[in-house]
Amino acid sequence: MKQTDIGEKTELVANWQTLQRIFIQPENKAARTALVKYMEQILFGLHDFLKKHVGITRELSLETLSERYKNSKISRNPEKKLADVIKGIIEDIAPHAVNVASPYFIGHMTSAIPFFMVHLQTIVAALNQNPVKLETSKVVSILERQVLAKIHRKIYRMTDEFYDRHIQNPDSTLGSFVNDGTLANLTALWVARNAFFKPKDDFTGVEEQGMAAALQAYGYKRCVVLVSQLGHYSLRKAGGILGIGNANIIPVEVDKNSRMNINKLQDIISNIQNNSSGTKILAIVGIAGATETGTIDPLNKISEICKEHKIHFHADAAWGGPALLSEKYKHLLLGIEKADSVTIDGHKQFYMPMGCGMIYFKNPSIMDAIAYHAAYVIRPGSVDLGIRSLEGSRAAVSLVLGSALEIMGAGGYELLINHGIETAGYFAEEIKKRNLFELVTYPQLNILTYRIFPEDLKIKWQTGSMQEKKDITQQVNQININVQRLQREAGKSFVSRTTLKRTDQADMVVFRSVIMNPMTNIDIICEILDEQEEIYNSQFKI
Repeated sequence: MKQTDIGEKTELVANWQTLQRIFIQPENKAARTALVKYMEQILFGLHDFLKKHVGITRELSLETLSERYKNSKISRNPEKKLADVIKGIIEDIAPHAVNVASPYFIGHMTSAIPFFMVHLQTIVAALNQNPVKLETSKVVSILERQVLAKIHRKIYRMTDEFYDRHIQNPDSTLGSFVNDGTLANLTALWVARNAFFKPKDDFTGVEEQGMAAALQAYGYKRCVVLVSQLGHYSLRKAGGILGIGNANIIPVEVDKNSRMNINKLQDIISNIQNNSSGTKILAIVGIAGATETGTIDPLNKISEICKEHKIHFHADAAWGGPALLSEKYKHLLLGIEKADSVTIDGHKQFYMPMGCGMIYFKNPSIMDAIAYHAAYVIRPGSVDLGIRSLEGSRAAVSLVLGSALEIMGAGGYELLINHGIETAGYFAEEIKKRNLFELVTYPQLNILTYRIFPEDLKIKWQTGSMQEKKDITQQVNQININVQRLQREAGKSFVSRTTLKRTDQADMVVFRSVIMNPMTNIDIICEILDEQEEIYNSQFKI
């Protein structure tokens, strides 16, 4: 049923007249008014809207919510007007979503976005450009090349002449937009695989004949990728998809600072070369902002090893890449300019809405190794970006990032990056002052880990046997799991947790904090720590 302009109710039906009306414009003046009312709040008062309608998350179990969404039938006729649908989203769904924009939400790599991102995203949706093909994007594809060049220049710092030659050259590809870091990492390894196992003699290339034929043609038995034990799980996915096998994504131990242990890396390479002559090391991945700890691997040393052994060097900078815009902290990523490929996510520290990953390559022609053509869309000889892209149809997110760079400038992003790094440093110092807590990983960027470790248990652990230390660690782990769960359920603030693997001791459950929201300050952080102390003292202190 629906309410008409004069107040009478009529049945909603799917007919051509109705379809034309809802396809082209709001149904009526009342619908338009309701639509403007809600969209105005979101477009111009985003944070006030989220504070009012969302909260951190309202306390309602997933089981209860699931009961509301068990209808699997699509109605033949329309069920609601647009205004009613939007009202339902605001009143029934938003309150049970998570307000990632809250300054008390410091647990994940998803945070507040600038209000103007909503405007830009709306325009992208309205234009509905598809950069797979010039015929469905035209100037947007040209803009995309420019935006890719701007970030590429921050990574690789090539000359003016280099960018003048390649920025709009259809034979050059400086990188590609993809949906996220997972697809970016997959693309990097896909390119590395195809570039190495290229056609020779009667072998027409791995892309055409597959891994079994490629290994036989090149005289190998297997192909491996080396990455820190803190490497993102997307790399294991890539191993499975590319036919390498996820068991051949080999973890390298980290040092006491949670960075790839270079000695262990060299040991693995030596063992492979000395004992496994049938193994090809396809790539070594250096992390520039580990998901769990935010730490940065020694990129310069990894690059030297890759150069010495002629191995593809991939830098996973999905998280830390935007720090290149900070004049104060870009030195933390020294060595990234030597990487053959680099992953960066726009929906992380470029503060974009979900769905923007990027992959960059030092060699502007190496993506030819994954080129595909189709007679109806990306024909041979065309200049379409989709020729060298894992994805086909995709949104014009380059328009959002390009506009954001103009609105914010490098200086604006630097302020955000610096705030996150420095506030994380203040957080770490505050943890050190409180006897109940132990700082586990000091922040290199803006992620840190810590845990509740009561003084009495610390003393027992220091003097205990190996078994006693294991038992105490398990007890402390359970305390941290319970406190994190209770704080999350209380709904005022959120800190995530993870389990850090330790080679010399039992695995450790820790709180994981990501300082990304510019509104998060040390006062809010102290409130969050106070809340954790209160939960512990009221629930677990003996």
